[in-house]
Amino acid sequence: METAQAWIAEWQTRLEREQSRLPDPWHAAIARWLVGDHPENIDRMDEARQAITRKSHEFCYSILKQRYLNVSPDAAYRRLIRRLSNLVLLRNKIRTWVALSRDRHRSTLDVVQEIVQEMLHSDRYLQRQITWIAKCTDDRRLRNLLIVASVEEYCLRPIRNQPLLVYRFVNYLRRSQRGGVTQVPSSNNIRLVSAEVSIGSENDDDVNLIDTQTLDAYEHDREFAEIQMLRQAVERNFRAYLAENVSELASNWVELYLKGYTQDEIATQLDVPIAQIYRLREKISYHAIRVFALKQAPELVSSWLKISLKEHRLGLTLEEWTQFYSTLDNHQRDVLHRLQAGRTPESIAEEFALKTTQIVLDWSKLYLLAQKIRNSSSLAAS
Repeated sequence: METAQAWIAEWQTRLEREQSRLPDPWHAAIARWLVGDHPENIDRMDEARQAITRKSHEFCYSILKQRYLNVSPDAAYRRLIRRLSNLVLLRNKIRTWVALSRDRHRSTLDVVQEIVQEMLHSDRYLQRQITWIAKCTDDRRLRNLLIVASVEEYCLRPIRNQPLLVYRFVNYLRRSQRGGVTQVPSSNNIRLVSAEVSIGSENDDDVNLIDTQTLDAYEHDREFAEIQMLRQAVERNFRAYLAENVSELASNWVELYLKGYTQDEIATQLDVPIAQIYRLREKISYHAIRVFALKQAPELVSSWLKISLKEHRLGLTLEEWTQFYSTLDNHQRDVLHRLQAGRTPESIAEEFALKTTQIVLDWSKLYLLAQKIRNSSSLAAS
């Protein structure tokens, strides 16, 4: 996390210079908030990705500085609602919906406020941001200001050239108006409400009120991009590890294997006997599982495969985790609980008066046992 730490220090210095009236703890908290809750990912990015990330940090800071930093939390919240209500696209859509509904007394501000409150209580990204902000600072006022700035930045993210908040409004409509028919009036005339909301402009497409595929596709693409970035980082680091600790031949084998070559084709490409290729494969497999994934880059591999102990229960389902936990003895459970709480093997070894290598060995056994259970479940499913 050297790059991330350097960015945090850089932001803290800048904040101390530009926002000298703020308390010193605020400078450090804002710097951590800007860099984000997964600073380890920054070191895995290429230069182009890092440049984009820096721009997003600048954008977040500009929102905080221009509208929220030097006002009270209540005033900041009012500014947020006014700011979002002034989005032309959203305002026109809300006005159209209000005109078509029976609840015509509602204003754009009322609807935007309801959408924001709903997002704060149910949106997974904002929930993670709130948790992260709570870790950055204990100051209630600063927490509220950072949350308001985070909400604005999130709501303004473009999806198909429309702010994300527009799609959240669509979801809000789906929940608040389940049917397409209003209450039948006494005259027995039935009023049909279109499933689409038009903003009255010939240059803009209508938004289908029951279509959430665009938003789902956006979130899926973002998650896929993150997985691909992690995969490339794992491949790059593993090949470098093999070149340094095994051989350049092993690194080349990984490159060809990941391109889909068979063992015979790899032997031909590398001009090596096939028997040597099979022995090399076994050696690489050992290093991948028992050294690289466990000791060299465990966080990187766990994030990519989503098998981290703290966040993903080693990739086990609840039923598999129960099975896994039931097979452990008291010592293994003690080690597991401490690792799950974020303790290092060194601190655990010191507490138990053991060597660090013993705790690392215990962790290796736990990791491999979980892997065995995952593999067994996969074979059973297939």
